[in-house]
Amino acid sequence: MILDLAGVDEPTRTKVRTWIDAQAARGFRTLGVASRVGDGAWQLDGVLALFDPPRADSAATIADAKKHGLMVKMVTGDNLAIGREIAGQLGIGRHIVVADTVFGEDGQRPGVSLADQVAAADGFAQVFPEHKYGIVKALQEAGHRVAMTGDGVNDAPALKQADVGVAVSGATDAARAAAALILTAPGLSTIVKAVEEARRIFERMNSYAIYRITETIRIMVFVVLAMLVYNFYPITAVMIILLAFFNDVPIMTIAYDRTAVDPQPVRWDMRRVLTVSTVMGLTGTVGSFLMLYLALDWLHLPIAKVQTYIFLKMAVAGHLTLFVSRSKGAYWRKPYPAPVMIWSAVITKLAATLLCAWGLFSLIAPISWFEIALVWTYSIVWSVLTDYAKRAVYSHLEHSAPRHRNFLGVLQSHLLKTKKSA
Repeated sequence: MILDLAGVDEPTRTKVRTWIDAQAARGFRTLGVASRVGDGAWQLDGVLALFDPPRADSAATIADAKKHGLMVKMVTGDNLAIGREIAGQLGIGRHIVVADTVFGEDGQRPGVSLADQVAAADGFAQVFPEHKYGIVKALQEAGHRVAMTGDGVNDAPALKQADVGVAVSGATDAARAAAALILTAPGLSTIVKAVEEARRIFERMNSYAIYRITETIRIMVFVVLAMLVYNFYPITAVMIILLAFFNDVPIMTIAYDRTAVDPQPVRWDMRRVLTVSTVMGLTGTVGSFLMLYLALDWLHLPIAKVQTYIFLKMAVAGHLTLFVSRSKGAYWRKPYPAPVMIWSAVITKLAATLLCAWGLFSLIAPISWFEIALVWTYSIVWSVLTDYAKRAVYSHLEHSAPRHRNFLGVLQSHLLKTKKSA
């Protein structure tokens, strides 16, 4: 604009453009300066190089995002050389393309879809507002989940279209209204923290769903089948109520449980949830039937004591099942349960054990400490078998499940840079 305003000759224009390109390759923006006296002609005074450095935490934030399975793309209105240099410094990649070469009239390449071109690029330079929306839309049509950052009015359509629109600190009201997430602190590191916390919440919900389905199968199927096979109630109504109470206390602590952060984006997989919980539930049902057989046909106990055996076994095994269902690996390995979960299980198990040792009026027949130790040992051993079955199912499902699409973060370059006033 300044070169045209000053009407400089071609040699000077070539010299200036060469210098501008050299500065752009280093990540510097350039500002042309011209002046005139009165109504005289404009004269080119020179060109200033301006450097808008990346934020100190930007490179680390992008690296963390990639570790969490997010593909990060830069969207900038800057010159191609500037965008390429800054993207390289931040670890995004240097395959930055001019937006018009993809979205312009001549941008479509034969045999290559728009979505493929957008997904293959590390970012886009010399972007106009309509390109931002097009980038988000193209990635979504390819099956990706897309997050978009922005702070201006022109970003609102893309923020609204994105699966997760993120309005950064200091964003305009229009951007805030269009966004699903509003950051109050400078920088983008909060996004990675949000991803980590979301995945922890997901794992807690997942373990809760698996545990509840497992317990339903383990208790209901066993009780009904035992009544049909042995023609008596293996557990009384009062015992079922007590079991529900003892189980509900540790369940509430799932909200505070320690969980591993999945390195890849997570989605609900009800086939996996139902398969794992069904296998665990049926394994627990077999264990309860074997305990019932041992109490009736091996120890020859009276019905009242058999019911106490089954009650204690279900109380102890139920809490162990909670620990088994909370992770994909062995339940005695990291990440360990939160202290509140451990203590809630210990206290409720202790209460159930004391009820079985002392009895509860005529509702629960007391059993000896030797018998209590026998039930505890049996429950612990069976929990190991249940854990082995769980890990076998997960291993099988991991080898047969298709890979999920990556979650993409579209970051505008000016949000990664330090704002400095001239």
